[in-house]
Amino acid sequence: MRNAFIALQGDLGAGKTTLVRHLLRALGVSGSIKSPTYAVVEPHEVNGPQGPLSIWHFDFYRFDDPREWEDAGFRDLFASPGLKLAEWPDKAAGVLPPADLTIALDADPDDSRRVTLTAHSPAGTALLEAA
Repeated sequence: MRNAFIALQGDLGAGKTTLVRHLLRALGVSGSIKSPTYAVVEPHEVNGPQGPLSIWHFDFYRFDDPREWEDAGFRDLFASPGLKLAEWPDKAAGVLPPADLTIALDADPDDSRRVTLTAHSPAGTALLEAA
């Protein structure tokens, strides 16, 4: 799915950023993949079989002012074609559009992870079916 918004939920250390890094590698992103914790967003571009794909990795952990949303141009990014991956979506809940798919990560005491995927739209359902 070339146009989708995936929300990643989980406590600190649950593995959200690690999951995104693996996904970006699988999609063809090379080089350093920085966490957007301080920048809020890191853009990526890959050339796939269907042509270029824009990917934005958001981390809203430090997001606390809805004015940032407009000032940073996030509304335009979410309206544009491409894949949007957002950690800590609850921190921007008042301004984020609805996610197509939510990936919830829970860390167990034995360091294993429980992962729950929930589709919220036809695009999310297509992602689940493709997984």
